[in-house]
Amino acid sequence: MTSTPPPPVVPVGQAIDEAASGTGSTSVGERRLTRLERRAIATKGKLSSPWASFLAILIAVLWTIPSIGLLVTSFRPELDIRRSGWWTVFGDLFSGDAEFTLDNYQQALFGSGANLSTYFVNSFVIAIPAVVIPITLALLAAYAFAWIDFKGREILFVAVFALQIVPLQVALVPLLTDYVQLGVNGSFWTVWLSHAIFGLPLAIFLLHNFMKDIPASLVEAARVDGAGHVKIFFRVLLPLLVPAIAAFGIFQFLWVWNDLLVGLTFASPQSRPLTVAVAEMAGTRGGDWHVLTAGAFISMVVPLIVFISLQRYFVRGLLAGSVKG
Repeated sequence: MTSTPPPPVVPVGQAIDEAASGTGSTSVGERRLTRLERRAIATKGKLSSPWASFLAILIAVLWTIPSIGLLVTSFRPELDIRRSGWWTVFGDLFSGDAEFTLDNYQQALFGSGANLSTYFVNSFVIAIPAVVIPITLALLAAYAFAWIDFKGREILFVAVFALQIVPLQVALVPLLTDYVQLGVNGSFWTVWLSHAIFGLPLAIFLLHNFMKDIPASLVEAARVDGAGHVKIFFRVLLPLLVPAIAAFGIFQFLWVWNDLLVGLTFASPQSRPLTVAVAEMAGTRGGDWHVLTAGAFISMVVPLIVFISLQRYFVRGLLAGSVKG
């Protein structure tokens, strides 16, 4: 009695394409994927439908309108801002009565009441080390968790992963007490360390997952050639981790630049970031809308430039390693 060979199982992606195009056979092995195929085809159809595209464009437009209004208002003279809304500019452009000025930015950056230029530099001084420090430490820790076998590795990694759920507000008072005892309160170190501490768990988790997706054969081949941990890290793994490093670097930079709580709590008046200065403008200069709008756009222009210019690295870093093939 001869046994019947099992029917071939078609890969899911190929089966979906064949089902969508109406080709392919109807063997028993393929019928097992029918339910998955239907769900995938239905999801793909919903995401690629004209209504989905229209909804995405509508959300993007609604999300962009406040930024456009802020930008237009920041270039309008003070009297025009008090007299009419920013949307009237488009009608004035056709009639030739539109008027724009740079006085708002000059007053916001160098005026005696605002002087945001100093705080603008402080934001860069805070953001760059607050990105470099957690990335450097997270790379070393992620390599140890991924490729060095030591006792208690799994438990320690779970503990690091669990630290992501600890809210920042819980640690404000203990950290401030420690900084005062160490004598560094009010300096840039307090802000750097605070951002690095709360950025490390996510950085370690993200970079560890990327390192685990790298084929072990590459590391084994380097070990056979006599490479140690240092050479494997810098020559083999580090070039492959550029998308992950870029993704976390962009995310951390945007988070640090837009942060208000850490800068308001730990930084001294001389080392406060731009967000704190703009928040103070909203409280003390609420009537000077022309200066406030210019200051608000100054604080958001750098995150916009960073995200728009580096978004391809951000998307590659988030998607790399999510699908194996």
